[in-house]
Amino acid sequence: MDSETLLARITDYASRPDPYPLYAELREAGPVVRQASGSYLVGTYHEIAALLHDPRMSADPRTRGEVTHKPPFLRLDDPEHHRLRRLAMRPFGPPHSPARVDGMRGEIDRIVENLLEPFEAGRQIDIVDDFAYPLPVTVICRLLGVPREDEPLFRAWSDAIVAAADVRPDEDTDTDKAGDQARMEMGGYLVNLAEQRRGQPSDDMLSAFVNEPDPALRLTQEELAETSVLLLIAGHETTVNLIANGVLTLLRRPEQLDRLRREPGLLPQAVEELLRYEPPVHMRERIPHADIDVAGTRISQGSTVILVLGSGNRDPKRFHEPDRFDPTRPDIEHLGFGSGIHLCYGAPLARLEAQAALRALLPHLGTASLVEDPPPYRQNAMLRGPRHLPIQL
Repeated sequence: MDSETLLARITDYASRPDPYPLYAELREAGPVVRQASGSYLVGTYHEIAALLHDPRMSADPRTRGEVTHKPPFLRLDDPEHHRLRRLAMRPFGPPHSPARVDGMRGEIDRIVENLLEPFEAGRQIDIVDDFAYPLPVTVICRLLGVPREDEPLFRAWSDAIVAAADVRPDEDTDTDKAGDQARMEMGGYLVNLAEQRRGQPSDDMLSAFVNEPDPALRLTQEELAETSVLLLIAGHETTVNLIANGVLTLLRRPEQLDRLRREPGLLPQAVEELLRYEPPVHMRERIPHADIDVAGTRISQGSTVILVLGSGNRDPKRFHEPDRFDPTRPDIEHLGFGSGIHLCYGAPLARLEAQAALRALLPHLGTASLVEDPPPYRQNAMLRGPRHLPIQL
């Protein structure tokens, strides 16, 4: 059956520019579709949302005995997940980061202003390399306390880690090894940097981690490495896609671009609609702790369940005219940041960066045009976004 090859077709690079017809096929085939590999795809909004909140669903690959080392807390279950997530969020400020994130507004605006300097009429700009990547990576490096001269180190490490984190129908040992090596090197660099701050606290997150006075709230060295790598990767990779997908969407829809230029107050709502319409994260993998029933399909304990968030966000049973980008849409309970205990804790920062970025770009986009459409995409099907987005000013 064709439905049994959906994951292979969705993850095929040829589908990267437009996976949405395949998502429609997935929803048509049923809320749950078993693949030839034995994994299960879930593509409907209500079933995805329910599973993201289901305590029987594990994010931890050790549930299947795949790894022996402790994963980052993004891939842990409670209570380990809750403990590490709480410790990672402490330096942001109580209760869940708004104070510290809100305090970044001025810094983000200054970074954006500097990145806009090359934007002159007649020039060709790569939105990804020249803007969407350097903005969030600079922000998260400054939050962590990474020296500016070391920021370029993280591009190659990030690319390798993200490639290994992709949802793939088949194993790719070389990619996994490269990802492990990059994670180890990045973790070693960040732990070494943190150790330099021990006893000499400064106003950054690595310093806060190693100078925590309460022994019960300290991270082990392994936890510090994994948490710091996760913060850096998660702190910029998804935001790169959000900004690049946003620019691409607006340049394809000049009427909506013009409206936002006239009514910039719509930007916060437009960013939420972008998170639904072109989300930066398209899939999440889960493993049932026990046999479960989902919409009449029995899924065995230990099976791979792939929640296709990008499909749920276009489910017509949840959203009116889901394939239409509408920045005034009144009801946008999207899955762009996931849901449940693993709801993206960096969401406030991502929203702030995306709003600042698009607000600053709007005046330049009115007379800009796409050099390539579709643009070249990243290999990753889970973290989907343009690898380059050249525009002519």
